[in-house]
Amino acid sequence: MKRPTIIDIAREVGVSKAAVSYALNGRAGVSAQTRDRILDVAAAMGWRANSAARALSNDRAASVGIVLTRSPEDLRTEPFFMQMVTGLEQTLSVHGFSLQLAWTADTATELATYRRWWAERRVDGVLATDLRVSDPRPALLRELGTPAVFFGTAEPMAGIPVLRVDENDVVSSAIEHLTGLGHRRIGHVQGPPELRHTVRREEVLNRIVRESPGLAVSHERGEYTEEGGVRATRRLLATPNPPTAIIYDNDVMAVAAVVHAVELGIRIPEELSVLAWDDSMLCRVVRPALSAFAHDIVNDAATAARMLLELVETGVADDAELTRRRLVPRTSTAAAPVG
Repeated sequence: MKRPTIIDIAREVGVSKAAVSYALNGRAGVSAQTRDRILDVAAAMGWRANSAARALSNDRAASVGIVLTRSPEDLRTEPFFMQMVTGLEQTLSVHGFSLQLAWTADTATELATYRRWWAERRVDGVLATDLRVSDPRPALLRELGTPAVFFGTAEPMAGIPVLRVDENDVVSSAIEHLTGLGHRRIGHVQGPPELRHTVRREEVLNRIVRESPGLAVSHERGEYTEEGGVRATRRLLATPNPPTAIIYDNDVMAVAAVVHAVELGIRIPEELSVLAWDDSMLCRVVRPALSAFAHDIVNDAATAARMLLELVETGVADDAELTRRRLVPRTSTAAAPVG
């Protein structure tokens, strides 16, 4: 008879593989009733712990890592990262895991950090974000054998669970909102060009514009920073046919445009509508308040943490979906100016 596995027990009980692992290893994370049910089913199926695997699991670091390769200004000003860390910490702490956080200035240092962490058994797995064009990280993590989850990718990834995002709906909603207000010339202030989601957003936006007669779009790089957002806005407004609405790839750049509107020589929203890709407290407190796409970053990070814990415990984790972004119209978007 085939030796039963954790996956077999999880399927029989109707719970996750991680829940079975917690119950069988006497760890917190499941209710007493669920634990008893799992143990009864495991005994009935003839499950026995693998002594080698148990020894390995007891030698764990009880820590997972995340390396952020962004500019210091990004980390200092963008609310996204603090919300992500909050969701990770809240979930990991419940299961007795800590979060190891590192900042690096470049990809080479990030790769070296993964190698050092794994060689020194500093972490049991890693969460990676900001998938890049020609990204070397997935191949390295597979080579090392490090359990890893990627946050916010558009496609499945061989051998690595991902928390997927579909940005087609977001771009479509943004265009529908702005064209419904009469806008036909739309600007797009983007993040760093090496990031896959920057490329995806540009591709989707260009495709929608090609399919919409009378609609035009122009792109400028803003690099996710306040200064970069202002410079990109100034370049767009200096063109012969400037946009009447601009979509910004993050909240910081959009807020910068509103704060510096007088300096830019523009009235918002009378002459220019502004829409942010990410909602945050910054969008709600600035005046005029920013129309933006709300999504639950804390919950998404918690989902990623649960996926990684399941992968560490069982060797298997399913892909999942990021929470859908929801357009929150506020006073920074209005009818396009006449003429």
